[in-house]
Amino acid sequence: MEDQEFTLVEHLTELRKRLIIISIVFVVTLLIGFVFAPDILQFFKSQKVAQHVDWNVFGYTDGISIYVKCALIISICFTLPIAMHQLWLFTKPGLTDKEASGAAKFIPLAFILFIIGVSFSYFVVFPLMLNFMANINQSIGATETYGMQQYFTLMFNLLIPVGIVFELPVVILFLTKLGIVNPKLLRKMRKLSYFILIVVGISITPPDFVSDFIIIIPLLLLFEISILVSERTYKKSLQKQTEATE
Repeated sequence: MEDQEFTLVEHLTELRKRLIIISIVFVVTLLIGFVFAPDILQFFKSQKVAQHVDWNVFGYTDGISIYVKCALIISICFTLPIAMHQLWLFTKPGLTDKEASGAAKFIPLAFILFIIGVSFSYFVVFPLMLNFMANINQSIGATETYGMQQYFTLMFNLLIPVGIVFELPVVILFLTKLGIVNPKLLRKMRKLSYFILIVVGISITPPDFVSDFIIIIPLLLLFEISILVSERTYKKSLQKQTEATE
């Protein structure tokens, strides 16, 4: 009993260590984000999609609010791979060398997919969304007067959720390696998964059909890719088990 309690204390101590490291990285990158936030905002401002936006503020706190959100975006992007590495280090003692080596490969893959998701949402989904809504406003004769707060809040609320959703193939691959899911189960759950992904897609985009369609289609494709990845991984796992048995 004393050994079990000591082991639990060790695990909690190790977890605290990893969380402290992640927190330090987050704070440091957040400070770096504050330094580079003006340059990042100028980059966003110079893009073609933002040319029609007048950079008005309608409240004293609008400027600082956007400043903080931009710094948070920078911090999250740099903290994410460090957080995944720390999670891997925490779980590494309970894994075999082969499992630890395989799990380490998930870190760069997950980060790359996150960046792809953020890039896709900014360069594809966001401009199409703005153009659609601008056309609707012009069709009803509305005068468009946007401020920084409205523009950047809409953009930031789209970037991170889409980046996270693009992690789906990595999550499915990881769960398949753990034996929690398999291709057969994923196919059985296809209808339910589609429904959940559609709800997620509608939740992270403004309430218009075009924006929903633009984000939902990639999500469904990601799920189908996840099934293919899971099937390939599952077959390799079965093959290794057969070879080990022989």
